[in-house]
Amino acid sequence: METSAILPLYCKSLTHYKRRVSSVVNVGDVPLGGGYPIRVQSMTTTDTMDTQATVEQSVRMIEAGCDYVRITAPSIKEAENLKNIKNELRRRGYKTPLVADIHFTPNAAEAAARIVEKVRINPGNYADKKRFEHVDYSDEGYRAELDKIRQRFTPLLKICKEYGTAMRIGVNHGSLSDRIMSRYGDTPRGMVESAMEFLRICGDNDFSSIVLSMKSSNPQVMVQAYRLLVQTMNAEGMNFPLHLGVTEAGEGEDGRIKSAAGIGALLEDGLGDTIRVSLTEDPEFEVPVAKILANRYNHYQSTPLRQQLELKPDSLLPYSPYNYSKRETDAVHNMGGKNVPVIIADAGPLDAFPNAKSLFSGLWKNADRIPDYFFAGDYPLMGEPLRNRLNIPKKTGIIYNYGRWKNEEDANIYPYFSSLQQYVSALDSGTVTSPVLNFVALSTEDIKDDAGALSKYYDNMVWVLESEREHSLADERRICIELMKLKNSAPVIIRCKYPAAKSEEEILLYAATDAAGLLIDGMGDGLWISAPLPPAILNSIGFGILQAARQRISKTEYISCPSCGRTLFNLQEVSERIHERTSHLKGLKIGIMGCIVNGPGEMADADYGYVGTGMGKITLYKGKQVVQRNIPSAEAVDALINLIKENGDWVQKE
Repeated sequence: METSAILPLYCKSLTHYKRRVSSVVNVGDVPLGGGYPIRVQSMTTTDTMDTQATVEQSVRMIEAGCDYVRITAPSIKEAENLKNIKNELRRRGYKTPLVADIHFTPNAAEAAARIVEKVRINPGNYADKKRFEHVDYSDEGYRAELDKIRQRFTPLLKICKEYGTAMRIGVNHGSLSDRIMSRYGDTPRGMVESAMEFLRICGDNDFSSIVLSMKSSNPQVMVQAYRLLVQTMNAEGMNFPLHLGVTEAGEGEDGRIKSAAGIGALLEDGLGDTIRVSLTEDPEFEVPVAKILANRYNHYQSTPLRQQLELKPDSLLPYSPYNYSKRETDAVHNMGGKNVPVIIADAGPLDAFPNAKSLFSGLWKNADRIPDYFFAGDYPLMGEPLRNRLNIPKKTGIIYNYGRWKNEEDANIYPYFSSLQQYVSALDSGTVTSPVLNFVALSTEDIKDDAGALSKYYDNMVWVLESEREHSLADERRICIELMKLKNSAPVIIRCKYPAAKSEEEILLYAATDAAGLLIDGMGDGLWISAPLPPAILNSIGFGILQAARQRISKTEYISCPSCGRTLFNLQEVSERIHERTSHLKGLKIGIMGCIVNGPGEMADADYGYVGTGMGKITLYKGKQVVQRNIPSAEAVDALINLIKENGDWVQKE
């Protein structure tokens, strides 16, 4: 297995939170990076030429907590109208910095840089091209293309220096140029090289007011690209701040989970100076979500692990943080080996037992998302067996605490040992344990106190990773690293506990952060969320996290952009219509894109694509291939359904 040295790694510590201190970039009167708080931003969805509508939406975003407001400028006329928008906001007393979002049009960027506090350019389409063509460049030919980019990009740098305008070099996975794709492929390395080419031109022009982003609709690709970018910048003596985002995340619960999976995993490692949660919803609804994620770190006082548990600077990781590889485990019952990760539903409020059937009924409704196990703790016998009282399906195993389990006779029930010591004592004393499956809690305390036992006791058992710290990811990753070093191949369950969480959204975002941060690195054979919410809700969150991390597919996946001033149809309305008709197509990936800027590229791994390509006109894709062009929007959803049917991917709703 590939290993990586700890200390030219992408973060300061893998065992406790320590924020990366970047250079400071001044964006108007709201600087970012360095020791400043993690900033939150969003993007308007109005037509930029509609000054009044854009101002009103910007005000709603600012009052929701936006530190920066981004506005699209697809051509020079929109760029020039940014002045009217800015003047009106300033007249009303709003001084929030504005960011111009630029694609394809250097002249729009140059105009905007004279007006707003920051411009965002995309290297893949600012001075390059994307036609999905492979070109075998010679080294000389490749350098010639870079010279052309230098000539087109340098004038913007001079204007930014003159006007004190900051810049974001924002790479999108879906809009890598043909040149980058031809040499590096559709990879995190290609994304990093796309940014580094522009960074080196900035360095040659002594321009350093730069923020960088590596966005993708796939959280795993996104996380790997940011890590690789930081490592590459470190090697070249660069220390620019980072803007984090999972692009085209979608809406509702799924969009929030996917965003937290990528953004949160990086924030946990101290990366990120400004964030945007990209939801297919009004932008003011993005801001509170982003603030929950950011505030978890703006107010976080890290507690380092005990000295003997810290990873030494000269040690090696038993996995690569830049390339996905699943931790190799033995198959124990239906966990580990080649099995998909399991879901353990937490019983939660079982004290409401008289109403338990209605309370728990939602757990068993969807055949594709029935939990694999149900944790009942010490719940006492009440005459009728628990499985009957709650209508628990026969295939769902029941887990009891060890002492309670010994009094049960159901064949599909298993014990939970609250500590490694309890399990070892049971084995050493000859006390009965399950011959099929035992769940054993494992914490960093066990590594400290009895690391030798980790390689000895694992027949018919799986580890349940436990942490009492508010941020569990670093603890549980440390345990996984130790297991890998000891070649302990027992499966592991990631347990996330939030007894004092303030809201359902907070639990959702925290769990997606803590669990997906491990799953993205191939650690974890199951997920167990414990929090004061109904089990059906926790179960839905758990399956959503496994899907976002691409570990277990249980529903349709939507790669849906958040809309902006370039969008050519009502994205929220159309997304809802497509969801209503396709949400039963388990495993199918459908891209819903407002325009062609990132559309065909960002949904490159989608099975089908629905892309706005003109006013009231839609183009449909099968994979990367255009199938139908210029379909009237009133007919386009029906045309998408027919396309799915024609290709044999349609099933009837049950």
